[in-house]
Amino acid sequence: MSDGGRDTLPPKLLGLLVVLTLTWGFNWPMIKLAIGGMAPMHFRTLCLAAGAVALFTMAAAGGIEWRVPRREWGRLVLIALFNLTAWNILSVYGVALMASGRASILGYTMPMWSVLASTWFLGERFTPRRAVGVALGMAGMLLLLGSEFHAMQRAPLGALCMIAAAILWAIGIVLIRKWASGMPTTSYTAWQMVVGGVPIFALALAFEDGSFNPFALAPGPMLGVFYNMLVAFAFCHWAWMKIVQNAPAGVAGLATLMVPVVGVFSGALVLGETPRATDYAALALVVGSLATVLIPQRRPVARMEADA
Repeated sequence: MSDGGRDTLPPKLLGLLVVLTLTWGFNWPMIKLAIGGMAPMHFRTLCLAAGAVALFTMAAAGGIEWRVPRREWGRLVLIALFNLTAWNILSVYGVALMASGRASILGYTMPMWSVLASTWFLGERFTPRRAVGVALGMAGMLLLLGSEFHAMQRAPLGALCMIAAAILWAIGIVLIRKWASGMPTTSYTAWQMVVGGVPIFALALAFEDGSFNPFALAPGPMLGVFYNMLVAFAFCHWAWMKIVQNAPAGVAGLATLMVPVVGVFSGALVLGETPRATDYAALALVVGSLATVLIPQRRPVARMEADA
């Protein structure tokens, strides 16, 4: 599938993107709170299970088809391993090993990898508009990292986890676009959570101790766990899948660049981190990057007349 001729996000997805950006960005300090009281794979297993139950319930209530066509099972499993299993394992350990805001910045180098991967594997054109978007977005990410390079050197494993998570997530996005599914977004996302959660559940049982009961946690970790269960996994993953299924892979990736900015500022709100002047400069660069995929292109007059 190629969407090379479309370089902007469909207008109907703009409101969904705004809500997704705010809720997903705020989730980064929530993850940090949650894993302060619950083992990482126990935490991710609980979140994926809650998200799947919520989405299957929505599908049943709305009369939405939930069965996976036999021909799609292999593709769904592979996509889930990249899009959910790899991301959830690597990102939660990355957050555990470094500051949540810093981890979100590294995780959201994903748009750079998704633009490159979609160009190579989907034939999406690397247009000047996308090049500008990548350049502005990555400049913003580098500025946010800024003085954090020394901190990254103190936690190299955490940084490597987040970069690997970003690359594998980008591959998952490309696979979703390459193997477009006819399934409804709600049930398609729910099945990905079920399939992607199986290896995570196995890791939790094999290598971690602790309880899956969120009510046994202190208030801070409990808040983080329930936010992830009810917001990040039940809503955000559905919203993200909706965007990926309806926008070019490169455009979808660039559209998420505001998430780590929200992550940095929400980290300041929740965890007491203080934003610096470079954070505000990075915000301006990321807004510029978003403009390249949110502002519709002007179509040439000759092309419009021909279409008419």
